[in-house]
Amino acid sequence: MSLWLLVGLGGFVGAVLRYWISGWIQSGFITFPFGTLAVNFLGSLVLSLIMYASQYRGFLGEEARIFLAVGVLGSFTTMSTFSFESMKLLEQSEHMMFGLNIVGTVCLCLVAIYLGKVLVLGMGVK
Repeated sequence: MSLWLLVGLGGFVGAVLRYWISGWIQSGFITFPFGTLAVNFLGSLVLSLIMYASQYRGFLGEEARIFLAVGVLGSFTTMSTFSFESMKLLEQSEHMMFGLNIVGTVCLCLVAIYLGKVLVLGMGVK
């Protein structure tokens, strides 16, 4: 099966899982986004298990790893990829790049959200 099809099928599975799990967890809470927090934690944990088991134990072949890591977990949460890549920088003693990745990602994403808000509200869209 082609890799792009595996990613697409995995993406479908991950998006549905995210919707279901996040909604199920969040249903008991009113304001704090526990559903998103849980999905980000679970996705990061599962991605870590998959990647380290593949890299150090030869656990999965390329197609299974791409289906799970890029497809399923890529749509389940991008926080898992961000966390894994940050940890790899730390493991490689790239402390400055590790900090820059964390601060840069969080700050730029918050700026992007604010920019989107300003652009939409500036257009008078309701």
